[in-house]
Amino acid sequence: MKLARFAASALAALSLVGASAAFAQNTIRIGMITDRVGPAKPYADPVANGAVYAVRELNARGGILGRQIELLIEDDQGRPDISATAARKLVDAGAAFILSVSLTPATQQAQSVTLETKVPHMTPSNSGDTLTTQINNPNFWQTGPLGSTQIATLLSYARNKNYKRVALVTDNSDLGQLINRFFKGALEKAGIQVVAEEVVPRGSTTAEPQMQKVRAANPEALFMTGVLTPENVLILRAYRQMGLKAPILGNYNLSVPQYTAVAKGLLDGVTFVDAFDPARPEVRRFLEGFRKEMKEEAYNLNGYGYDGIMMVADAIRRAGGTDREKVREAMQATRGFVGVMGAAGSSYGFADGRRTGFDTNGMVVRVYEGDAQGKVVHVGSK
Repeated sequence: MKLARFAASALAALSLVGASAAFAQNTIRIGMITDRVGPAKPYADPVANGAVYAVRELNARGGILGRQIELLIEDDQGRPDISATAARKLVDAGAAFILSVSLTPATQQAQSVTLETKVPHMTPSNSGDTLTTQINNPNFWQTGPLGSTQIATLLSYARNKNYKRVALVTDNSDLGQLINRFFKGALEKAGIQVVAEEVVPRGSTTAEPQMQKVRAANPEALFMTGVLTPENVLILRAYRQMGLKAPILGNYNLSVPQYTAVAKGLLDGVTFVDAFDPARPEVRRFLEGFRKEMKEEAYNLNGYGYDGIMMVADAIRRAGGTDREKVREAMQATRGFVGVMGAAGSSYGFADGRRTGFDTNGMVVRVYEGDAQGKVVHVGSK
């Protein structure tokens, strides 16, 4: 009797293994490397959730080429060494495509694996201008808006407002300092004078000393170029308390919706550069579908992950399967792909051999209305 029960159990276990293997063979596996515990988590989580929603939507429609999508997720903690290991694990698991939703150095390290294995690889949200140039990896693409595009869009808005004298306020993080240098160089090249340049160090408890100097310089506008949320809140609080009137122009960091909670009462009238226009019909459909499926409100960061998966699905569909070279060719041939990110009339594409796909005129400038992210007030970098 015991032998019969053991045999039945073994047969059932083998059947489950067989069913699991059959399921894996009948699915298209897409890998995603994200940061669930490290420094990129506040940005990586919503991008990854957008990707999860896209997979659910595609599977509800029948998947890709009649096959369901299986999303394999690895956590790299924002660490380059772990990211490379995660990429190798996803390749070994049969991922037909890998998305990186982590820090730029981690994404760069994961490229070492996809360059070697020729597995197609994309980052749907990173904005570093050197991601596709430091490593010559024909299997890697970037669809987040470049930092240079963000700066050009905000400067276009400033030129249209005819600002001649401006102030820059940033933090002392490496990225904040880098963005500030880019802004300063672009402003000076455009003939706009920087009359004050202040730094609020990480860990500060007030930004009043820096904002007093800004007030003394009497700029026509104030550019916030830092990326540290607590320090940006200090700048906004000092701005309000000191009664400054010069308009604030915020970099992309101010588009992150967490500001509506941590800077409550400080945001009205602040403009910021974004890649999201909630008035577009495509975006309204996305917001409604995400709310229904994910039981929460969607915002710009979710859209990056959603568009990334949809572009991968489109490339696999046009390739007729998951052959790596055919998928690579299909992705590189992408033109005019309309997603939920970008201004009205913009689209993704990799023309002329480029591997950066966000439309250079696809960014917008929006304004906070009260504590809510409001309407678009400027489009593009022209």
